[in-house]
Amino acid sequence: MRGRNDAGQSKRPILLCCMMIVCLCLLFLYFSGSNGQAKSTAFEYGTKFSRTLGWGSDDGEDGSEESVFGTGDADDIKPKGFPVCDDRHSELIPCLDRNLIYQMRLKLDLNLMEHYERHCPPPERRFNCLIPPPHGYKVPIKWPKSRDVVWKANIPHTHLAKEKSDQNWMVEAGEKIKFPGGGTHFHHGADKYISNIANMLNFKANNINNEGMLRTVLDVGCGVASFGGYLLSSNVIAMSLAPNDVHQNQIQFALERGIPAYLGVLGTKRLPYPSRSFELAHCSRCRIDWLQRDGILLLELDRLLRPGGYFAYSSPEAYAQDEEDLRIWKEMSALVERMCWQIAEKRNQTVIWVKPLNNDCYRRRALGTKPPLCKSSDDPDSVWGVPMEACITPYPEQMHRDGGTGLAPWPARLTTPPPRLADLYVTADTFEKDTEMWQQRVENYWSLLGPKVKPDTIRNIMDMKANFGSFAAALKDKDVWVMNVVPHDGPSTLKIIYDRGLIGSNHDWCEAFSTYPRTYDLLHAWTVFSDLDKRGCSAEDLLLEMDRILRPTGFIIVRDKSIVTDFIKKYLHALHWEAITVVDAETSPESEENEMILIIRKKLWLPEASSQDSTM
Repeated sequence: MRGRNDAGQSKRPILLCCMMIVCLCLLFLYFSGSNGQAKSTAFEYGTKFSRTLGWGSDDGEDGSEESVFGTGDADDIKPKGFPVCDDRHSELIPCLDRNLIYQMRLKLDLNLMEHYERHCPPPERRFNCLIPPPHGYKVPIKWPKSRDVVWKANIPHTHLAKEKSDQNWMVEAGEKIKFPGGGTHFHHGADKYISNIANMLNFKANNINNEGMLRTVLDVGCGVASFGGYLLSSNVIAMSLAPNDVHQNQIQFALERGIPAYLGVLGTKRLPYPSRSFELAHCSRCRIDWLQRDGILLLELDRLLRPGGYFAYSSPEAYAQDEEDLRIWKEMSALVERMCWQIAEKRNQTVIWVKPLNNDCYRRRALGTKPPLCKSSDDPDSVWGVPMEACITPYPEQMHRDGGTGLAPWPARLTTPPPRLADLYVTADTFEKDTEMWQQRVENYWSLLGPKVKPDTIRNIMDMKANFGSFAAALKDKDVWVMNVVPHDGPSTLKIIYDRGLIGSNHDWCEAFSTYPRTYDLLHAWTVFSDLDKRGCSAEDLLLEMDRILRPTGFIIVRDKSIVTDFIKKYLHALHWEAITVVDAETSPESEENEMILIIRKKLWLPEASSQDSTM
């Protein structure tokens, strides 16, 4: 018996070793099999750069001072070709990816819409592949025709055409999808609906722009953004906002049409826009519970509205007579009254409230009235990842005394120094010099683009580091719109951009932007890469992100140090990009060293020919 026990014990280590070897072999086969399929069905995580300097990797707190761009020598980095992501990722939005939420088992409150808010992948789960266009992809139809029709192959989703067939959102038409201009509350066209709102407010000639005093609009739950699309002809620009919800592709359709739009939700975090940015907020059957959490979502709109701003609300509660709608209307009316809003007009299916011009009403409220005023320590312009507060944002003392914003009417406000420059200790002279400088720079850009760009080549533009918005202001005579992006950790210049009658968003370029793939025709990156290097984030990841959001045949203008442009040029072949030109930039006092201008064009390649360099 003793001998048998000893033999059994001596065999156990051998058995355990065999089991470990088998497990290791299985793991090796699994991972090598995954990598072996990279060319055709890749969704790789964690590039070399992502693992060591990945997006959001502790903001460079690893103690390393070595630049991600190396020394500038030709042998510093030898990038290989990137694999192509699996077709199922052709519409990937990395920070709004529901599959990621399921995989990471994030505990989110669905009632608060947290699952529609941004949740970015950790460095080891970030993609390292090129997002392919869908099969049959075509160069988008040009503006202004695109407002009314797009290629179905570019967004091969027609469920909204069926689901909203009675509301004229969109209609299938062979190879195309047409947009008749309808919406949930304006079946007969957004143009008539907009005119009706202007009429309710007694605006001259039923023109919604109110002689240039109404310029920026926030459209909440915008659908396919026909409301925003039809505002443009009145020189009014809307930030059309909707989540990536059951109507999944509504913002993708909006951007394909050439209409300004952003993926976002009224959930638990502030929207990425500064206080007092919009003259009008609009909600047409947007299915939002405005009474939840002490009215916190209405109070977020209040933060965003300018003095005397309007909230146009078209919803059953405004006109229906059933018991539940009457209850909601009664409670909502009481809430907005405590917020010092007043009814400007109520007609048929729509009610329009107006916000006070100063703080007098807030000061007259009885002690203990809810919602309370926000604490004096609260910064209403601090928005990136900041939780909403159920409080009223009072006006600064100067704005209270002025009884309004002091903004000039459009288009004069584009170049008129706005009063809030004083918040940043910026003089009118500095503002005007910045405007003039960027006017010259943009003229130079367009001369460099030369014959590559026709009047209708470019529609959707993103300025990745917009500062005061002077790049966008210089494009005022072109039929384009600009998403002005301001770094979340820099000066709060986004409010100046809105005060100029432009639109934009805060963002952190260590993370992916909240938009679909293939949504911008031109990206302008002024010292974006240099800033990223200082924070220790991945330049390679940013290149992949820029490729994701840029349309095939679209352009990139990089204005940065020569070490940056040299770094990017090494990646051109791997990204299916081609250099149009690279030149020395004109010198300016604000440049730490001489800058270069690198202009790039993205080639049109299709998944079935990804190994080829197809160009267009």
